[in-house]
Amino acid sequence: MKRDNNGLKGLIAATGYSMKGIRACWQNEAAFRADVVISVILFSLSFFLAESIVQWILLVSPLVLIVIVELLNSAIENVVDRIGAEFHDLSGRAKDMGSAAVFFCWVVIGLAWLPIAWQNLT
Repeated sequence: MKRDNNGLKGLIAATGYSMKGIRACWQNEAAFRADVVISVILFSLSFFLAESIVQWILLVSPLVLIVIVELLNSAIENVVDRIGAEFHDLSGRAKDMGSAAVFFCWVVIGLAWLPIAWQNLT
């Protein structure tokens, strides 16, 4: 099946593929669901915590980043699992690196949220 990647048809097709990927990740990846739920809760809290638009952007941006990175991590894990179930050092390394990327996103969330929360709640 040939994909039409030109103009509005291409944009509509790409959006459909993106929605399919988000749906698949939601249905099959517990970590993705957990990240999304936590991000929605923190997103809601951001409206009460931020005292300026700049603070709000600093709070919300890493929440979007964690969802993006979790999608990419899940894609890596799926490709590795597709290749084979037997253990291989490179497969394990790829999965560990994807997990590390998610971990660092949570570090960024902490670095954004903790100082703003500390400043605005004390």
